[in-house]
Amino acid sequence: MATQTVFDFPDDVLQQPPMPADNAFSDKDVKGQDVELSKYKGKVLLIVNVASQCGFTNSNYPELTTLYQKYKDQGFEILAFPCNQFGGQEPGSNEEIQVFACTRFKAEYPVFSKVNVNGKEADPLYKFLKSSKGGFLGDSIKWNFTKFLVDREGKVVDRYAPTTSPLSIEKDIKKLLNVA
Repeated sequence: MATQTVFDFPDDVLQQPPMPADNAFSDKDVKGQDVELSKYKGKVLLIVNVASQCGFTNSNYPELTTLYQKYKDQGFEILAFPCNQFGGQEPGSNEEIQVFACTRFKAEYPVFSKVNVNGKEADPLYKFLKSSKGGFLGDSIKWNFTKFLVDREGKVVDRYAPTTSPLSIEKDIKKLLNVA
C-alpha cells in the first residue's frame, strides 16, 4: 500500500465522504473558494488550528508570522485553520477572522474557513493529520494552536502541542527545507 500524504488522500481511509476525482484534499479558504492542497506539493507545511481569543493567540500568531517571513521564499507555507471547538475562542465570521489575523498579526499565509478538528464533523484533513501523528493522550486535538509539520512530499513528520512555541520548531522546519 502506498504511503498516504496530505496531497493524495484516498477516499476509503477513515470512511470519509468521497474525495474529488484526483483524490486531493480540498478545503475552503477564508473567502469560501475551494483550495486543493495539492497546490502546496513540494513545500514544507505547518498546519495549525488557530483562534483569535485564545491565551496562546498573542504568542503564536507573531511567531508564525516570523517563521513565514523568514522561510516563505525557501518553500515554506503555513496553513491556518480557524476552529471554534475550544472554549468558543474563534466566534467570528471568516471575514472577521481574516481581518484579525492579517491586520493585527500581519499574517500573509493562507487562512482557511473555520473547521472542526474533532468529532464526527471533523475536517477530512484533520482526520488524516490526527491518524498520522497521534497526540500525547490520543489522537484528538486538545486545544487551539496544535501544529502539524508536513514535508515536501506531504508526509506528516511531527505534531506539536499548543504549548509548543512556533519558534522552538524552527530547527525542524530548517531541516526539512535543507537550510543551514
